[in-house]
Amino acid sequence: MNKMQAVNLKDIQIQDPFWSKHIELVDKEIIPYQWEAMNDRVPGAEPSRCLENFKIAAGLKSGVFYGAVFQDTDIAKWLEAVGFSLINKRDEDLEQRADEVIELIGKAQQDDGYLDTYYIIQAKEKRWSNLCEGHELYIAGHMMEAAVAYYQGTGKKRFLEIVCKNADLICRTFGTSEGQIKGYPGHQEVEIGLIKLYHVTGERKYLDQAKYFIDARGVGENYFLKEMSDPDFQHFFPEFANYDPSYSQSHLPLREQTTAEGHAVRATYMYTAMAELAYEYQDEELLNACQTLWDNLVNKRMYLTGGIGSSGILERFTVDYDLPNDYCYCESCASIGLAMFGQRMAQITREGKYMDVVERALYNTILAGVALDGKSFFYVNPLEVWPDSCKERTSKEHVKPMRQKWFGVACCPPNIARTLASLGQYIYCVDSESIYVNLFISNKTKIRLENKEVGIELNTRFPKENSLQIAISNVPVKGVNLGIRIPDYAQDYQVTEEGKVVEVCKEKGYALLNLNADGVFDISFKAPARFIRSNVKVRANTGKVALVRGPQVYCLEEVDNGANLSALKVDTDSQIEEVPAREFGGSIELRCRGKRILEEAEEPLYTTKPLQYKEVEIKAIPYSYWNNRGLGEMSVWLRR
Repeated sequence: MNKMQAVNLKDIQIQDPFWSKHIELVDKEIIPYQWEAMNDRVPGAEPSRCLENFKIAAGLKSGVFYGAVFQDTDIAKWLEAVGFSLINKRDEDLEQRADEVIELIGKAQQDDGYLDTYYIIQAKEKRWSNLCEGHELYIAGHMMEAAVAYYQGTGKKRFLEIVCKNADLICRTFGTSEGQIKGYPGHQEVEIGLIKLYHVTGERKYLDQAKYFIDARGVGENYFLKEMSDPDFQHFFPEFANYDPSYSQSHLPLREQTTAEGHAVRATYMYTAMAELAYEYQDEELLNACQTLWDNLVNKRMYLTGGIGSSGILERFTVDYDLPNDYCYCESCASIGLAMFGQRMAQITREGKYMDVVERALYNTILAGVALDGKSFFYVNPLEVWPDSCKERTSKEHVKPMRQKWFGVACCPPNIARTLASLGQYIYCVDSESIYVNLFISNKTKIRLENKEVGIELNTRFPKENSLQIAISNVPVKGVNLGIRIPDYAQDYQVTEEGKVVEVCKEKGYALLNLNADGVFDISFKAPARFIRSNVKVRANTGKVALVRGPQVYCLEEVDNGANLSALKVDTDSQIEEVPAREFGGSIELRCRGKRILEEAEEPLYTTKPLQYKEVEIKAIPYSYWNNRGLGEMSVWLRR
């Protein structure tokens, strides 16, 4: 088992017609806006008081803890986004602000390394007593990820020192030895953090601790049910009464699980760690479990947009092919977790199918999670919205028809920020003799292959145009293998050099070339807009189609097509016209023919009167950009 690696973000410079505007938004708007939100200075937004909690925990002011028990992670993910941002561009003022926050975190940390403001402020004597709901390990994982990113961005070790002290405590506290707690996290995340910490510090105990948490999960007596049997146990979340262990993927040992179950974010974070550990310990059984879970998730439980998590109740998976459009959850964080999992699987297996899904999630659900001004966010990403029906205390109360300024539980906004700021990590994967191109994003990159620094420049106007040029320079004498992904939607895929077709080996979703000299290669393929249908077992989409062009899923909005989108029927025999959009940064919009059911003003609720239709033009925009022009209906799936 040979794992490829992502390229160091310091060696990648992205200048892309599609993505640069989103990445630059992180620096210009998203990071500053989220700083204001976490300081409770955004009018009309739900308060965060995240930083207030740290000040109280540090003894700098008096008060009580505010917010969700895992409120600390808001600032952790913000710091991670800052770390990635500082890799791309140095900002002394931002760095100083982050340093001050890190010092505040250090002051709140307890002498033994413990770090969780809820328990420090409210219940010191109860730490580690509610692993199921207390989220102490979840917080620790996000702090570790943030510290690694900040170290990579600045070279400063202060944050690393803080989280290593916390990680050392975790290693002493949890395990199979006498006196250790034989439990595991209720919300997986610390496993990813520990693995990243291992890679930066070289401390093997962090990797072994992550392995313990994975190996112990679901084995023997369920730890969470055991916790809840204590007469003094108190729920943070009332909905966890009558707890179902499958919610936290603790119902079976992980190597025996065959279906994606429970909370979607917990699941994908755990799968990401499983994939990493499968490689680190050369554990074929664990890798096979990852592949089985991936296949179930992607082929039976994933939305066309790369969204996952069908149920708004408990933010979870349900059963195969249960993919409702109007009250699904599809949390932004879950698609980010899916992208993380897919990236690791692609690095291990060198199979392009994993990056096909990563690309789908990035171009659709993840990008839809933030407005084009960077100042409002979606937590839930439905595929159909009728704003009037999104009422509180109903089955759709979790669906917001407008992006929100902030959330009481604000995990998604900073998660989106850290993902966009680190987008470069998804473009390539490399080993000592190979470079694989996964995403078509314009960039200039230096890739170190043994003692040689290979230059690679990728230029493209994708996804507007389905062509790219790759120039590779300073090729080593022994040569280099270049792999270029062949997307699952690509037709007539071709590689040329100086106008001549290059014969390539097509393997596992990549076009493979063996280069012994510098060269410039042009890659082209067709990816016309097309109608897609679901498997007939997806009951929500029976008799419906969706418009897709390349990796982008399209949707209809009320502003373009009028109210009551469900009254539209699309003619799938009509030509789909691709038109340069006047909005959304020069993207492509789609137009096709269809019919609209005519509505009568005083029509009864039920009638035998035949339907009347009129011919209409239907206009669709990329799903990622919906709701940037005001409140209105939206739909991805259309009646045929």
